[in-house]
Amino acid sequence: MPQEATRGLSFVEPPIFERGAPGRSGVSLSDLDVPAVDLDAEFGALARQRPAALPEVSEPEAVRHFVRLSQQNFSIDTQFYPLGSCTMKFNPKVNEWAARLTGFAALHPLTPPSRAQGALEVIVRLQELLAEIVGMDGVSLQPAAGAQGELTGLMMIRAHHRAQGRSPRKVFIPDSAHGTNPASCALNGFEAVAFPAGERGIVEPETLARALETASDDVAGLMITNPNTLGLYESAMPELTRLVHSRGGLVYGDGANMNAVLGRARPGDVGVDVMQFNLHKTFTTPHGGGGPGSGPVAFKSVLEPYQPGPVVRREGSSFTVDADRPASIGRVRSFLGNFGMMVRAYAYIRELGPEGLKAVSDLAVLNANYLAARLAEHFPIAFPDSRALHEYVFTDKDLEQKTGVKTLDVAKRLLDYGFHSPTVYFPLVVRGAMMIEPTETETKQTIDAFVDAMGKIKREAEEDPELVKGAPHTTRLGRLDEARAARKPRLRWSAEPPTDS
Repeated sequence: MPQEATRGLSFVEPPIFERGAPGRSGVSLSDLDVPAVDLDAEFGALARQRPAALPEVSEPEAVRHFVRLSQQNFSIDTQFYPLGSCTMKFNPKVNEWAARLTGFAALHPLTPPSRAQGALEVIVRLQELLAEIVGMDGVSLQPAAGAQGELTGLMMIRAHHRAQGRSPRKVFIPDSAHGTNPASCALNGFEAVAFPAGERGIVEPETLARALETASDDVAGLMITNPNTLGLYESAMPELTRLVHSRGGLVYGDGANMNAVLGRARPGDVGVDVMQFNLHKTFTTPHGGGGPGSGPVAFKSVLEPYQPGPVVRREGSSFTVDADRPASIGRVRSFLGNFGMMVRAYAYIRELGPEGLKAVSDLAVLNANYLAARLAEHFPIAFPDSRALHEYVFTDKDLEQKTGVKTLDVAKRLLDYGFHSPTVYFPLVVRGAMMIEPTETETKQTIDAFVDAMGKIKREAEEDPELVKGAPHTTRLGRLDEARAARKPRLRWSAEPPTDS
């Protein structure tokens, strides 16, 4: 296979504020067809005294600006995106077609339920499908992201404890869990108690039992990612959940890595009480880019009264929005959530069906293990004695000791070969970690090309380490000063040049 990246014409594109000229415009507006409004009278002191300093550009200038920016993007539609844990898989375009159907895309969020029965039916059907997939009793589609789903699930756990007359504070989190878990605890007033996973990379019941002993009756719950951030399945889940339940706690399952177990394992069947989905990871809604997300929460019946309100549910042959939820934690998102993401996920699930969902995980696991078998010839696997599922974690320890080349250098050099880097330096329990997840949507040819590029980078590190340390070389911009960018970010355009050099 030929090298994936090559040189090409790339435009220097300044901020759009530096294009155009005063009075230049790319639009023509019709005369006002409604009564004029005196803004000074309406807004008083809040009224603008001078026009907003917006760019004044022609249509060609505006179009070229945004097209050029898009050409600088690295996206899942252009190349393999091997981010571990983030599950960057291709988004089928039929899902986009479904979300853009006029009846869905043009539906106003304040439409009365009686006039939005089709949309409400999609919501209810998706809730039912997601609940069945993970073995839960109900689902709320309201949370707008996986992290907000975590927050919502813990809010429901807190409400449950309070309804029982309890206020335990300690939530136990293994070091193999998702990195956002402690923040969700802190925002809920819980105390995150970290404890180590076992030597095999998974939580041992004995380890959790010892940790729980330190809390006495102050156990609020356990947060556990399964499969965990090492790609390993927590095989002791039934015993782990039993230990937590025996202490009066509830189990939160982080569903970020559901892509590995669709149709093969259901968290609810092994004692998980509440969990979030990441629709952008598992069910191919758009990932990142500042757009709307969706992080539904699934739960057992014991937590049903506390789910976010209002609740969309069936009522006979129709669908209704139930706002009479006195025990609810309340809204966590405006309206009913990000509806376009729901349509995409619903289309994906209905297109695949039960057997298709199983095939997703089968292929994801097959691809990951094939990649690991080949890449292990060049980089050591962090936990070689444990068979991972959808992702593998490699370490730079051998390479750095021999050549001085580190994980970050390898990641930068990959850009010269046309590949985005994998997740680096995470999970923190692995020194110089490179977490790689090929997902089910990549072909053998693409995986082979990626592994070949990694092998070439290793040889370069051994023969000419400075070449790798100075990468990237073929990108529009070279290696940036990331420390300075983080400490002194320029987040707002100014006509005045920066004062620091």
